[in-house]
Amino acid sequence: MGSSVRRNPVQQRSVERVNQMLDAAAALLDEGGYDALSTRAVAARAEVPIGSIYRFFRDKRGLADALAQRNLERFLARIDRRLAGVARWPDMADLIVDEYVEMKRTVPGFAVVDFSGNRAVAESLADHLARRIAPAGPDHRPVDTAGLHRPLLVAVEAADALLKLAFRESPDGAPGYIAETKQLLRAYLEHVLSR
Repeated sequence: MGSSVRRNPVQQRSVERVNQMLDAAAALLDEGGYDALSTRAVAARAEVPIGSIYRFFRDKRGLADALAQRNLERFLARIDRRLAGVARWPDMADLIVDEYVEMKRTVPGFAVVDFSGNRAVAESLADHLARRIAPAGPDHRPVDTAGLHRPLLVAVEAADALLKLAFRESPDGAPGYIAETKQLLRAYLEHVLSR
């Protein structure tokens, strides 16, 4: 879980307890937004002593950051499954947006704390996408992944901003803005990958 936690759980029981606390945080976020999140409320919802929260998390922000990291890990696993066998990067871009939208609609807490607004998480996502997209450049030519990091970080941040707009317009994501996000990504990636 990285720097968002005070201590990484090692034993299975600790891993389960941390996930229980993160599930409680996600439920609180769905019910009342970020303002409803507190270490005390998470402890009560997870039915754990408050000391358990502080054993693993520094504070409310640490809980939110750990939830964002978990959401990123789940997102990456889900897009890897969706992208299995997909060779064309425009299709990849569409499927990645589709998965993000699906998670925004269905994963507890994701609507409030996805993984946006966190530079380290955005960097990690850009690196992961560079590795996925690199073998599938235009005309199936190999693409240098080192040269893709910055453009993909730009793509991630741009998509994040547009999808935030889509979900501000509608709780399920305004379809027009989702379609515009896909179009923007396809056009930008075509420009980047054709260089």
